[in-house]
Amino acid sequence: MTYLAKPKLHHPELPKNELGLTRRDYEGAISTLCAGCGHDSISAAIIQACWELSIAPHRVAKLSGIGCSSKTPTYFLGQSHGFNSVHGRMPSVLTGANLANRDLIYLGVSGDGDSASIGLGQFAHVMRRGVNMCYIVENNGVYGLTKGQFSATADRGSKAKRGAVNTDEGIDLVSLALQLGATYVARSFSGDKGQLVPLIKGALTHGGAAFLDVISPCVAFNNHEGSTKSYDYVRDHNEAVNRLDVITVQREITADYAPGSVQEVRQHDGSVLRLRKLDEAYDPSDRIAAMAYVQSRYAQGEIVTGLLYVHAGARDLHSSLNTVNQPLNQLAERDLCPGAAALAKFNDTLR
Repeated sequence: MTYLAKPKLHHPELPKNELGLTRRDYEGAISTLCAGCGHDSISAAIIQACWELSIAPHRVAKLSGIGCSSKTPTYFLGQSHGFNSVHGRMPSVLTGANLANRDLIYLGVSGDGDSASIGLGQFAHVMRRGVNMCYIVENNGVYGLTKGQFSATADRGSKAKRGAVNTDEGIDLVSLALQLGATYVARSFSGDKGQLVPLIKGALTHGGAAFLDVISPCVAFNNHEGSTKSYDYVRDHNEAVNRLDVITVQREITADYAPGSVQEVRQHDGSVLRLRKLDEAYDPSDRIAAMAYVQSRYAQGEIVTGLLYVHAGARDLHSSLNTVNQPLNQLAERDLCPGAAALAKFNDTLR
């Protein structure tokens, strides 16, 4: 199998940020996701946000779990720290890294299957503990690596690739994040770069638990029922000796609409998302009002996008635990082993 490599040379007059870096310096490897996948648009938005903020790539620690979304850290910030954990366990690994070194900017990338199913408990605790991180869920409502079964965020009544109807109520991670104590909560659409990039910038610079739910269409499971060119039809009428698959190139889905308005976005499979962008007069400082607004618009079949809630005076986990400012790997032996007298004094406080 042949893999394409990005050219190392680029135009000498590309725009540079305050660090003298171009946008190319924030890229990673070439994506192996399906052409037209919304996840690639999110990667591009992360690249743009970090470049505009002039964040040195080596100051970022990017962590992920398992799934299509968790592959994406390979495709951005190639010069940053990275760790791909096991399914649903990204939050605990990130928490440990954050406690060991608070000097890094922590970016957790996950999916709806990774966070809303096997990792739901981990998601809950990282939100309530206020870990200083930017938590991005690339939400497509399916398990894309295992042929498109419903994920826990799939809406009741939605249809799968083979026509099955989801009878379970979907989990709204935005509502959970609001309830669990996240201090920066937003939702966006992968095709709305104008909205998504500023939201990512805000999440990266927020001093607490920042959660961003990004609706990201999956182009691999968009076949029209009854099509003789669909994957299902061909497999039903072909005696193949092995199972092959082809993902056709799809047009990128974008959206550009005014604050306070509703935009209907038609996906490749013909389904329609009704996105409502928050009005400019919306107050994001009221947590209870934000929860009520999300639920009221959901009842109208609308997905609210924008900065839903932010707490300007948020405290993070380090403030709660009163940890030292210095990274643990930089502490000297005298700091780590203060002596028997200090140990005896500490033990006395526990009696």
